[in-house]
Amino acid sequence: MPSIDAADVRKLVIACDAGMGSSVMLASTLRKQLKGTDVSVEHTPVDHIPDDADVVLVHAGMAERARGTASRVVVPFELFIGDPAVTAVVSAIKDGGRIDG
Repeated sequence: MPSIDAADVRKLVIACDAGMGSSVMLASTLRKQLKGTDVSVEHTPVDHIPDDADVVLVHAGMAERARGTASRVVVPFELFIGDPAVTAVVSAIKDGGRIDG
């Protein structure tokens, strides 16, 4: 399972494919939560994850697709609001620690 020291994260990508807008809202929320850090947050289609992404957050139903297109740490989540996996990533970036995919 890939992992990364949170201090090394520079780009966090929210990958989606459903087109419902929930992932766009999540990306916006994470930009606000990570304001003041050196981490940029982007939203991309799951099949077009940029090569320079350090961590990819993706709904659990698309995690295998994300792992197939990204050689980075892929963190699956279930809920677009209040998911513990997303909260753990934000906490690690803010407070230090490792992020496991």
